[in-house]
Amino acid sequence: MTARLFLAKGREKSLLRRHPWVFSGAVTRVEGNAASGETIDVCDFQGKWLARAAFSPQSQIRARVWTFDQQEAVDRDFFINRLQTAQQWRTWLAERDDLTGYRLIAGESDGMPGITIDRFQNFIVLQLLSAGAEYQRANLLAALQHCYPECSIYDRSDVAVRKKEGLPLAQGLVLGDEPPALLPIREHGMQILVDIKEGHKTGFYLDQRDSRLAARRFSANAKVLNCFSYTGAFAVSALMGGCEHVISVDTSQAALDVARQNVELNQLDLGKAEFVRDDVFQLLRKYRDEGRKFDLIIMDPPKFVENKSQLAGACRGYKDINMLAMNLLNSGGILLSFSCSGLMPIELFQKILADAAIDAGRDVQFIEQYRQAADHPVIASYPEGLYLKGFACRVVG
Repeated sequence: MTARLFLAKGREKSLLRRHPWVFSGAVTRVEGNAASGETIDVCDFQGKWLARAAFSPQSQIRARVWTFDQQEAVDRDFFINRLQTAQQWRTWLAERDDLTGYRLIAGESDGMPGITIDRFQNFIVLQLLSAGAEYQRANLLAALQHCYPECSIYDRSDVAVRKKEGLPLAQGLVLGDEPPALLPIREHGMQILVDIKEGHKTGFYLDQRDSRLAARRFSANAKVLNCFSYTGAFAVSALMGGCEHVISVDTSQAALDVARQNVELNQLDLGKAEFVRDDVFQLLRKYRDEGRKFDLIIMDPPKFVENKSQLAGACRGYKDINMLAMNLLNSGGILLSFSCSGLMPIELFQKILADAAIDAGRDVQFIEQYRQAADHPVIASYPEGLYLKGFACRVVG
Protein backbone atom coordinates (compact mmCIF):
# COMPACT_ATOMS: atom_id res chain seq x y z
CA MET A 1 0.00 0.00 0.00
CA THR A 2 1.26 3.46 -0.93
CA ALA A 3 2.33 5.62 1.98
CA ARG A 4 0.40 8.82 2.54
CA LEU A 5 1.66 12.24 3.59
CA PHE A 6 -0.85 14.51 5.33
CA LEU A 7 -0.73 18.30 5.28
CA ALA A 8 -1.68 20.65 8.09
CA LYS A 9 -4.99 22.46 7.72
CA GLY A 10 -4.72 25.32 5.23
CA ARG A 11 -1.38 24.15 3.84
CA GLU A 12 -2.95 22.56 0.79
CA LYS A 13 -3.47 25.89 -0.99
CA SER A 14 -0.20 25.84 -2.90
CA LEU A 15 -0.87 22.32 -4.17
CA LEU A 16 -4.34 23.33 -5.28
CA ARG A 17 -2.54 25.98 -7.36
CA ARG A 18 -0.35 23.14 -8.68
CA HIS A 19 2.89 24.23 -7.07
CA PRO A 20 5.12 21.12 -7.09
CA TRP A 21 6.77 21.39 -3.65
CA VAL A 22 5.68 20.38 -0.15
CA PHE A 23 7.84 21.86 2.61
CA SER A 24 8.53 20.03 5.85
CA GLY A 25 6.66 22.64 7.90
CA ALA A 26 3.43 21.85 6.05
CA VAL A 27 3.49 18.16 6.98
CA THR A 28 1.64 16.76 10.01
CA ARG A 29 2.36 13.06 9.55
CA VAL A 30 3.24 10.26 7.17
CA GLU A 31 1.23 7.03 7.28
CA GLY A 32 2.99 3.89 6.06
CA ASN A 33 6.61 3.16 5.39
CA ALA A 34 8.24 5.21 2.65
CA ALA A 35 11.88 5.00 1.65
CA SER A 36 13.77 8.10 0.58
CA GLY A 37 12.67 8.98 -2.94
CA GLU A 38 9.72 6.59 -2.97
CA THR A 39 6.44 7.68 -4.54
CA ILE A 40 3.77 8.63 -1.99
CA ASP A 41 0.30 10.14 -2.03
CA VAL A 42 -0.14 13.65 -0.66
CA CYS A 43 -3.43 14.36 1.13
CA ASP A 44 -4.98 17.36 2.84
CA PHE A 45 -5.74 17.29 6.57
CA GLN A 46 -9.03 15.47 5.92
CA GLY A 47 -7.40 12.78 3.79
CA LYS A 48 -8.48 14.12 0.37
CA TRP A 49 -6.01 13.09 -2.35
CA LEU A 50 -4.05 16.02 -3.79
CA ALA A 51 -1.00 14.72 -5.62
CA ARG A 52 1.48 11.92 -6.18
CA ALA A 53 4.99 12.91 -5.12
CA ALA A 54 8.51 11.77 -4.32
CA PHE A 55 9.23 11.58 -0.59
CA SER A 56 12.46 13.14 0.67
CA PRO A 57 12.75 12.80 4.46
CA GLN A 58 16.14 14.53 4.69
CA SER A 59 15.21 17.64 2.69
CA GLN A 60 13.34 20.78 3.68
CA ILE A 61 11.37 20.10 0.50
CA ARG A 62 9.73 17.01 1.96
CA ALA A 63 7.89 16.01 -1.23
CA ARG A 64 8.18 16.93 -4.92
CA VAL A 65 5.09 16.37 -7.02
CA TRP A 66 5.25 14.06 -10.01
CA THR A 67 1.60 14.37 -10.99
CA PHE A 68 -1.70 15.94 -9.99
CA ASP A 69 -3.60 13.24 -11.88
CA GLN A 70 -4.67 10.45 -9.52
CA GLN A 71 -4.91 8.01 -12.45
CA GLU A 72 -1.31 8.59 -13.58
CA ALA A 73 1.29 6.10 -12.36
CA VAL A 74 4.94 7.08 -12.02
CA ASP A 75 6.64 4.45 -14.15
CA ARG A 76 8.57 4.07 -17.40
CA ASP A 77 5.64 5.26 -19.49
CA PHE A 78 5.28 8.33 -17.28
CA PHE A 79 8.82 9.40 -18.17
CA ILE A 80 8.37 8.51 -21.85
CA ASN A 81 5.34 10.80 -22.01
CA ARG A 82 7.16 13.63 -20.24
CA LEU A 83 10.17 13.29 -22.54
CA GLN A 84 8.06 13.24 -25.68
CA THR A 85 6.11 16.32 -24.60
CA ALA A 86 9.30 18.21 -23.81
CA GLN A 87 10.96 17.15 -27.06
CA GLN A 88 8.21 18.66 -29.20
CA TRP A 89 9.08 22.16 -28.00
CA ARG A 90 12.83 21.60 -28.21
CA THR A 91 12.58 20.25 -31.74
CA TRP A 92 10.88 23.46 -32.86
CA LEU A 93 13.49 25.57 -31.08
CA ALA A 94 16.39 23.56 -32.48
CA GLU A 95 15.11 23.98 -36.02
CA ARG A 96 14.44 27.70 -35.55
CA ASP A 97 17.85 28.55 -34.07
CA ASP A 98 19.99 25.83 -35.72
CA LEU A 99 20.81 24.22 -32.37
CA THR A 100 22.67 20.98 -31.77
CA GLY A 101 22.70 21.56 -28.01
CA TYR A 102 19.72 22.38 -25.81
CA ARG A 103 18.08 21.70 -22.46
CA LEU A 104 15.68 18.82 -22.90
CA ILE A 105 14.26 18.68 -19.37
CA ALA A 106 14.12 21.70 -17.06
CA GLY A 107 13.06 20.01 -13.84
CA GLU A 108 9.75 21.04 -12.34
CA SER A 109 8.80 23.17 -15.35
CA ASP A 110 8.77 20.02 -17.52
CA GLY A 111 6.93 17.96 -14.91
CA MET A 112 10.07 16.13 -13.79
CA PRO A 113 11.14 17.67 -10.47
CA GLY A 114 14.79 17.36 -9.53
CA ILE A 115 15.79 16.25 -13.03
CA THR A 116 17.92 18.22 -15.48
CA ILE A 117 18.70 16.77 -18.89
CA ASP A 118 20.75 18.46 -21.60
CA ARG A 119 21.39 17.15 -25.09
CA PHE A 120 24.64 17.87 -26.93
CA GLN A 121 24.46 16.31 -30.40
CA ASN A 122 23.90 12.61 -29.64
CA PHE A 123 25.03 12.80 -26.03
CA ILE A 124 22.42 13.08 -23.30
CA VAL A 125 23.73 14.48 -20.01
CA LEU A 126 21.59 14.12 -16.93
CA GLN A 127 21.66 15.51 -13.41
CA LEU A 128 19.49 13.85 -10.79
CA LEU A 129 19.20 16.41 -8.03
CA SER A 130 16.59 14.97 -5.68
CA ALA A 131 15.87 11.74 -3.81
CA GLY A 132 12.87 11.11 -6.03
CA ALA A 133 14.88 11.56 -9.21
CA GLU A 134 17.50 9.11 -7.96
CA TYR A 135 14.84 6.60 -6.89
CA GLN A 136 13.37 6.70 -10.41
CA ARG A 137 16.76 6.38 -12.13
CA ALA A 138 15.95 2.98 -13.70
CA ASN A 139 12.59 4.13 -15.10
CA LEU A 140 14.13 7.35 -16.41
CA LEU A 141 17.01 5.56 -18.12
CA ALA A 142 14.63 3.06 -19.68
CA ALA A 143 12.53 5.94 -21.01
CA LEU A 144 15.60 7.71 -22.40
CA GLN A 145 16.73 4.55 -24.17
CA HIS A 146 13.24 4.16 -25.65
CA CYS A 147 13.05 7.78 -26.87
CA TYR A 148 16.71 8.22 -27.87
CA PRO A 149 18.12 4.85 -28.92
CA GLU A 150 20.82 6.60 -30.96
CA CYS A 151 22.19 8.58 -27.99
CA SER A 152 24.84 7.92 -25.37
CA ILE A 153 23.97 8.85 -21.78
CA TYR A 154 26.38 10.49 -19.35
CA ASP A 155 25.69 11.27 -15.67
CA ARG A 156 26.79 14.61 -14.18
CA SER A 157 25.02 14.25 -10.83
CA ASP A 158 28.17 15.55 -9.16
CA VAL A 159 26.55 18.60 -7.57
CA ALA A 160 26.52 19.56 -3.91
CA VAL A 161 22.74 19.95 -3.74
CA ARG A 162 22.45 16.13 -3.71
CA LYS A 163 23.90 16.14 -0.19
CA LYS A 164 20.79 17.97 1.04
CA GLU A 165 18.81 14.99 -0.19
CA GLY A 166 21.09 12.48 1.52
CA LEU A 167 22.57 11.39 -1.80
CA PRO A 168 26.20 10.78 -2.78
CA LEU A 169 27.69 12.56 -5.79
CA ALA A 170 27.67 10.56 -9.02
CA GLN A 171 29.42 10.98 -12.35
CA GLY A 172 30.26 8.75 -15.28
CA LEU A 173 29.15 7.01 -18.43
CA VAL A 174 25.77 5.30 -18.15
CA LEU A 175 25.26 3.98 -21.66
CA GLY A 176 26.95 4.11 -25.05
CA ASP A 177 30.14 5.89 -26.00
CA GLU A 178 32.40 7.99 -23.82
CA PRO A 179 32.05 11.65 -24.78
CA PRO A 180 35.08 13.27 -26.40
CA ALA A 181 37.16 15.72 -24.37
CA LEU A 182 35.52 18.58 -26.29
CA LEU A 183 32.34 18.22 -28.32
CA PRO A 184 31.28 21.01 -30.73
CA ILE A 185 27.69 22.23 -30.75
CA ARG A 186 26.00 24.93 -32.85
CA GLU A 187 23.93 27.90 -31.78
CA HIS A 188 22.95 30.98 -33.78
CA GLY A 189 25.58 30.31 -36.43
CA MET A 190 28.55 29.72 -34.15
CA GLN A 191 30.24 26.58 -32.89
CA ILE A 192 31.12 26.10 -29.23
CA LEU A 193 33.17 23.31 -27.64
CA VAL A 194 31.52 21.54 -24.71
CA ASP A 195 33.38 19.63 -22.00
CA ILE A 196 30.75 17.12 -20.88
CA LYS A 197 32.97 15.30 -18.40
CA GLU A 198 34.69 18.15 -16.56
CA GLY A 199 32.91 21.35 -17.58
CA HIS A 200 30.65 23.46 -15.39
CA LYS A 201 27.13 22.10 -14.78
CA THR A 202 26.49 19.62 -17.59
CA GLY A 203 29.32 21.06 -19.65
CA PHE A 204 28.01 24.39 -20.92
CA TYR A 205 25.70 27.30 -20.02
CA LEU A 206 22.91 26.73 -22.52
CA ASP A 207 20.66 29.14 -20.62
CA GLN A 208 22.61 32.22 -21.85
CA ARG A 209 21.99 31.56 -25.54
CA ASP A 210 19.71 34.57 -26.09
CA SER A 211 22.01 36.85 -24.12
CA ARG A 212 24.97 35.82 -26.27
CA LEU A 213 22.98 36.80 -29.35
CA ALA A 214 22.14 40.12 -27.69
CA ALA A 215 25.85 40.75 -27.06
CA ARG A 216 26.50 40.23 -30.77
CA ARG A 217 24.07 43.02 -31.62
CA PHE A 218 25.94 45.48 -29.38
CA SER A 219 29.44 44.52 -30.53
CA ALA A 220 30.03 46.31 -33.82
CA ASN A 221 33.36 48.20 -33.64
CA ALA A 222 33.30 47.89 -29.84
CA LYS A 223 36.06 47.35 -27.33
CA VAL A 224 34.63 44.51 -25.26
CA LEU A 225 35.42 43.20 -21.78
CA ASN A 226 34.00 39.73 -21.14
CA CYS A 227 34.07 39.02 -17.39
CA PHE A 228 33.77 35.51 -15.90
CA SER A 229 34.19 34.36 -19.47
CA TYR A 230 34.38 30.58 -18.91
CA THR A 231 34.99 29.08 -22.38
CA GLY A 232 34.45 32.35 -24.23
CA ALA A 233 31.07 31.93 -25.92
CA PHE A 234 30.24 35.61 -25.33
CA ALA A 235 33.62 36.54 -26.85
CA VAL A 236 32.95 34.43 -29.95
CA SER A 237 29.57 36.11 -30.34
CA ALA A 238 31.14 39.57 -29.93
CA LEU A 239 33.74 38.77 -32.59
CA MET A 240 30.98 37.56 -34.92
CA GLY A 241 29.26 40.89 -34.25
CA GLY A 242 32.31 42.77 -35.51
CA CYS A 243 33.95 43.95 -32.31
CA GLU A 244 37.29 45.75 -32.47
CA HIS A 245 38.81 43.78 -29.60
CA VAL A 246 37.57 41.50 -26.81
CA ILE A 247 39.25 40.62 -23.51
CA SER A 248 38.01 37.44 -21.82
CA VAL A 249 38.72 37.18 -18.09
CA ASP A 250 38.48 34.05 -15.98
CA THR A 251 40.36 32.43 -13.10
CA SER A 252 40.57 29.09 -14.95
CA GLN A 253 43.39 28.71 -17.43
CA ALA A 254 41.77 25.53 -18.75
CA ALA A 255 38.58 27.46 -19.56
CA LEU A 256 40.58 30.22 -21.26
CA ASP A 257 42.43 27.63 -23.34
CA VAL A 258 39.09 26.32 -24.60
CA ALA A 259 37.96 29.90 -25.23
CA ARG A 260 40.95 30.36 -27.53
CA GLN A 261 40.04 27.12 -29.33
CA ASN A 262 36.47 28.38 -29.74
CA VAL A 263 37.72 31.51 -31.50
CA GLU A 264 39.86 29.37 -33.81
CA LEU A 265 37.03 26.89 -34.43
CA ASN A 266 34.85 29.71 -35.76
CA GLN A 267 37.70 30.99 -37.97
CA LEU A 268 37.68 34.38 -36.26
CA ASP A 269 40.62 36.76 -35.87
CA LEU A 270 42.67 35.67 -32.85
CA GLY A 271 44.48 39.00 -33.06
CA LYS A 272 41.30 40.69 -31.84
CA ALA A 273 40.96 38.34 -28.84
CA GLU A 274 42.84 38.48 -25.55
CA PHE A 275 42.61 35.94 -22.73
CA VAL A 276 43.45 37.05 -19.20
CA ARG A 277 43.67 34.77 -16.19
CA ASP A 278 42.80 36.97 -13.22
CA ASP A 279 40.30 37.71 -10.49
CA VAL A 280 37.61 39.91 -12.04
CA PHE A 281 37.16 42.11 -8.95
CA GLN A 282 40.88 42.86 -8.81
CA LEU A 283 41.26 43.33 -12.56
CA LEU A 284 38.38 45.81 -12.73
CA ARG A 285 40.07 47.94 -10.07
CA LYS A 286 43.36 47.70 -11.97
CA TYR A 287 41.72 48.80 -15.22
CA ARG A 288 39.97 51.66 -13.37
CA ASP A 289 43.27 52.88 -11.95
CA GLU A 290 44.85 52.66 -15.41
CA GLY A 291 42.02 54.67 -16.98
CA ARG A 292 41.00 51.85 -19.34
CA LYS A 293 37.70 52.28 -21.16
CA PHE A 294 35.37 49.89 -22.97
CA ASP A 295 32.26 50.13 -25.15
CA LEU A 296 30.69 46.86 -24.02
CA ILE A 297 31.16 44.98 -20.75
CA ILE A 298 29.62 41.56 -20.14
CA MET A 299 29.21 40.69 -16.47
CA ASP A 300 28.10 37.08 -16.04
CA PRO A 301 29.32 35.97 -12.60
CA PRO A 302 28.72 32.61 -10.95
CA LYS A 303 25.90 32.23 -8.44
CA PHE A 304 26.50 34.53 -5.46
CA VAL A 305 23.50 33.27 -3.44
CA GLU A 306 23.16 29.67 -2.27
CA ASN A 307 20.70 30.38 0.56
CA LYS A 308 18.72 33.29 1.97
CA SER A 309 21.32 34.04 4.63
CA GLN A 310 23.79 34.95 1.87
CA LEU A 311 21.50 37.40 0.08
CA ALA A 312 22.76 40.57 1.80
CA GLY A 313 26.38 39.72 1.07
CA ALA A 314 25.51 38.86 -2.51
CA CYS A 315 23.83 42.23 -2.97
CA ARG A 316 27.05 43.94 -1.91
CA GLY A 317 29.07 41.80 -4.31
CA TYR A 318 26.77 42.48 -7.27
CA LYS A 319 26.72 46.21 -6.49
CA ASP A 320 30.50 46.45 -6.20
CA ILE A 321 31.28 44.61 -9.39
CA ASN A 322 28.70 46.47 -11.47
CA MET A 323 29.78 49.84 -10.09
CA LEU A 324 33.34 49.08 -11.17
CA ALA A 325 32.12 48.02 -14.61
CA MET A 326 30.09 51.20 -15.07
CA ASN A 327 33.17 53.27 -14.29
CA LEU A 328 35.02 51.55 -17.13
CA LEU A 329 32.43 52.30 -19.82
CA ASN A 330 32.64 55.08 -22.36
CA SER A 331 29.65 57.38 -22.61
CA GLY A 332 27.08 55.47 -24.66
CA GLY A 333 28.65 52.17 -23.61
CA ILE A 334 26.62 49.09 -22.72
CA LEU A 335 26.80 46.87 -19.64
CA LEU A 336 25.19 43.46 -19.98
CA SER A 337 24.81 42.34 -16.37
CA PHE A 338 23.39 39.03 -15.18
CA SER A 339 22.49 37.13 -12.04
CA CYS A 340 21.91 33.37 -12.11
CA SER A 341 20.96 33.28 -8.42
CA GLY A 342 17.41 31.98 -8.13
CA LEU A 343 17.02 33.67 -4.73
CA MET A 344 17.76 37.09 -6.25
CA PRO A 345 14.43 38.69 -7.28
CA ILE A 346 14.60 40.58 -10.55
CA GLU A 347 13.29 43.75 -8.91
CA LEU A 348 16.09 43.62 -6.35
CA PHE A 349 18.69 42.99 -9.02
CA GLN A 350 17.49 46.02 -10.97
CA LYS A 351 17.67 48.12 -7.80
CA ILE A 352 21.24 46.92 -7.18
CA LEU A 353 22.20 48.05 -10.68
CA ALA A 354 20.51 51.40 -10.11
CA ASP A 355 22.38 51.85 -6.82
CA ALA A 356 25.63 50.87 -8.55
CA ALA A 357 25.04 53.59 -11.14
CA ILE A 358 24.55 56.18 -8.38
CA ASP A 359 27.75 55.12 -6.63
CA ALA A 360 29.61 55.16 -9.94
CA GLY A 361 28.33 58.66 -10.68
CA ARG A 362 26.93 57.52 -14.04
CA ASP A 363 23.53 58.05 -15.58
CA VAL A 364 22.28 54.67 -16.77
CA GLN A 365 19.27 53.61 -18.84
CA PHE A 366 17.80 50.11 -18.75
CA ILE A 367 17.24 49.31 -22.42
CA GLU A 368 16.72 45.52 -22.55
CA GLN A 369 15.89 42.71 -20.15
CA TYR A 370 16.92 39.05 -20.35
CA ARG A 371 16.06 35.66 -18.89
CA GLN A 372 17.07 32.08 -19.53
CA ALA A 373 16.57 30.78 -23.06
CA ALA A 374 13.28 29.23 -24.15
CA ASP A 375 14.48 25.64 -23.68
CA HIS A 376 14.54 26.55 -19.95
CA PRO A 377 10.80 27.27 -19.60
CA VAL A 378 9.06 28.45 -16.44
CA ILE A 379 5.75 26.77 -15.74
CA ALA A 380 3.14 29.23 -14.45
CA SER A 381 2.59 27.39 -11.17
CA TYR A 382 6.31 27.41 -10.33
CA PRO A 383 7.72 30.96 -10.61
CA GLU A 384 10.90 29.80 -8.84
CA GLY A 385 11.85 28.27 -12.17
CA LEU A 386 12.88 31.74 -13.36
CA TYR A 387 16.42 32.00 -12.01
CA LEU A 388 18.44 33.82 -14.66
CA LYS A 389 17.88 37.51 -15.06
CA GLY A 390 19.81 40.22 -16.85
CA PHE A 391 19.72 43.80 -18.05
CA ALA A 392 21.32 45.83 -20.81
CA CYS A 393 22.36 49.08 -19.15
CA ARG A 394 23.36 52.02 -21.35
CA VAL A 395 25.61 54.64 -19.81
CA VAL A 396 24.39 58.07 -20.99
CA GLY A 397 26.65 60.30 -18.90
